[in-house]
Amino acid sequence: MRSVELAIYADALAGEAASLAARAERARSRLQQAAIETRACAELSETAIERLEALGLLGAIDDRAVRAELRELEAALDALEELQAWVEAELVEASAA
Repeated sequence: MRSVELAIYADALAGEAASLAARAERARSRLQQAAIETRACAELSETAIERLEALGLLGAIDDRAVRAELRELEAALDALEELQAWVEAELVEASAA
């Protein structure tokens, strides 16, 4: 394989990794938001909670689904990192030849 092709592929993989990492960070943020909401609900009045839920400002996060999404994203990132390492090794080998 030509090193130029490998370098272009490595760049594409880096872009994909950045996208997956950003999605994972958004999922982590949603989980943190859910934890904050849970703590807040322990101290808010029932009326306030009902109004906030009606507005979609509380309870809008499916904790299980977000955790599953985060696990999937982390597994995809692990696999992508493995592929990136292989491509980088091939790039080094192609450059040396």
